Amino acid sequence: MKQKILLIATLCLLAGCSTHRNPDKALAQTILSDSSLTRVDSMAHSLLQKGFNAGSGYSQVWVRDMNTFVETALQVVDPKEIRGAILVFFALQQPDNEIVDGYVLNKDFNWNDPNQYRSKADTAHVGFKNTVETDQETSLIQTVAKYVKVTGDTSILSENIAGKTVLERMGLAVAYLMKERYSKKYGLLWGAMTADWGDVQPHTDDVVDIDSTTTPAIDIYDNAMFIIALNDLAGMTKDPSQQQQWKNLSSSVAENARKYLWDAQNQKFIPHIYLDKSPIPADFDESKVFYHGGTAVAIKAALLSKAEIEASNKHMLEDVRLSGAPSIGLTLYPVYPDSFFHGGMAKPYIYQNGGDWTWFGARMIQQLVANGFVKEAYAEIRPMIDRVIKNKGFYEWYGVDGKPEGSANFKGSAGTLAKAIVMLQQWAEKHA
Repeated sequence: MKQKILLIATLCLLAGCSTHRNPDKALAQTILSDSSLTRVDSMAHSLLQKGFNAGSGYSQVWVRDMNTFVETALQVVDPKEIRGAILVFFALQQPDNEIVDGYVLNKDFNWNDPNQYRSKADTAHVGFKNTVETDQETSLIQTVAKYVKVTGDTSILSENIAGKTVLERMGLAVAYLMKERYSKKYGLLWGAMTADWGDVQPHTDDVVDIDSTTTPAIDIYDNAMFIIALNDLAGMTKDPSQQQQWKNLSSSVAENARKYLWDAQNQKFIPHIYLDKSPIPADFDESKVFYHGGTAVAIKAALLSKAEIEASNKHMLEDVRLSGAPSIGLTLYPVYPDSFFHGGMAKPYIYQNGGDWTWFGARMIQQLVANGFVKEAYAEIRPMIDRVIKNKGFYEWYGVDGKPEGSANFKGSAGTLAKAIVMLQQWAEKHA
């Protein structure tokens, strides 16, 4: 009898049986039974039916925002309209091949009329660009890749805009970055010094445009976005030589990002490499600043190992504890000192200098799920879910006191959070 019991136990062990409850199954059931996730996902879908502007405080269509909500929007909006919205960016591509931040449309614009975006002479829209940033070109390439992946509509790549195809124009956008924003010394992109992924520079009232006060700097966010875009571009082209070109450049940027920006001893990315004199006050140690958003994007760019992802997440949670912020959407910690930035960002914990942004925090949730940290992801998404329900909508950012700030109906927040929810639920369905 004892031998029979031992045999059964051994066979059960080999088959993966356990007398204890399967923790993955228990977590999966908890996620699937959480009606608040479904409620917030539904709220996000409802919001994204209401046009492509970034939020109630923004009348413009922004490419960095569209990149984060296009997948969810495609579930509730006619893909032809989204296709048209994307193509406007290519119609507005500048003579030097840079991509604008966004555009303003007149009220008579028709997304489904190709004649309104195929001509560069089109007066239906006016473009603009915050030149301190270096993520517009990479955001557009990523947006096109997501559109193609969701819809299967590869014809957008051969769409002719003012004599060049979309695929050609994306290649030209990369060429612009390599000519105007590439440091040969480091093999990385540069932009103006800003707070992590932000588009506000210090020491000037002209906060969004490169000027005589600008400090050129290299950071992880811009380069992680570049790596992702290059990989997307390699996946969209069928020309083997071009594929290899984009893959080689992606590998080179990734290698240099690790070489120059990753601080292995402290398990974090350094905030900046300055190409000129540092703008940081002598009594502030910027090397201690941890960039939450840039780190999340770097994980998506496959720059960190699983152990480094775990360490980064723990660092974020400790930053949340020390700062008193509501969630890991906290942009950075410690924050830059009082009056380092000007205007509305002069005080710490305001806007991009220590505000809490679901727009980026939910990207970290996505990466936790993608890399197997589902228990952590579910626990860390809860504050983001709860505040959407409490405030009856999606806000641009939150103060450390949890008060909603900035634009209401912020679609980037809705898009990234909805995707994180879907990823959690899909995992749960497989493990229930």
